[in-house]
Amino acid sequence: MIRLDKDGKTWVATIDRTDKANSLTEEMLLELARIAEAAQEEARVLVLTGAGPVFSAGADLEAARAGLATSAVWERLSAAIAGFPGLSIAALNGTVAGGAMGMVLACDLRIAVPGARAFYPVMKLGFLPQPSDPKRLIALVGPARAKMILMGGQKIDHDEALAWGLYDRIVAPEALLDTARDLAADVLAADYIHAATIKGMCRP
Repeated sequence: MIRLDKDGKTWVATIDRTDKANSLTEEMLLELARIAEAAQEEARVLVLTGAGPVFSAGADLEAARAGLATSAVWERLSAAIAGFPGLSIAALNGTVAGGAMGMVLACDLRIAVPGARAFYPVMKLGFLPQPSDPKRLIALVGPARAKMILMGGQKIDHDEALAWGLYDRIVAPEALLDTARDLAADVLAADYIHAATIKGMCRP
């Protein structure tokens, strides 16, 4: 359900549970976390994407009811992505929802296909967001817009997400992964320490 393709120092992790809108089980989250942690030592570029028309609907409903919605594994995953010294890219093949927003917010860049919406209905569902997510969301869109998403339950379409700074670029579906690779080309060509230092200088 999580595919990992390695092309040299570029790793592409694909969420592949299309029959369930790529909703995430604990096993899938743990696998993503292990990939992100291993990438810190072995990769230079980490791309997260999904199979089918949806990036991820968030937590699997049955698993969420059983406690996954408040599990520490979400924060483990987003912390591993945020700590990755190379370039991390969320290549959104479709809508991202719920807890899946955490890994997307932790990435350095977010590119998306037309129609890829974003929403995080924690208020409606009675859960708190992952601890680091509000700060990352505020850094991208500002406090008022973060409240529109987290408290107002707004579903943000791709045009609005781009205008707000939640998404960095909208690209055609067939060009999604090629665009990610193009964005990563200079990082792959550069000295590892040089790239990691520039990334460190860009941290808020």
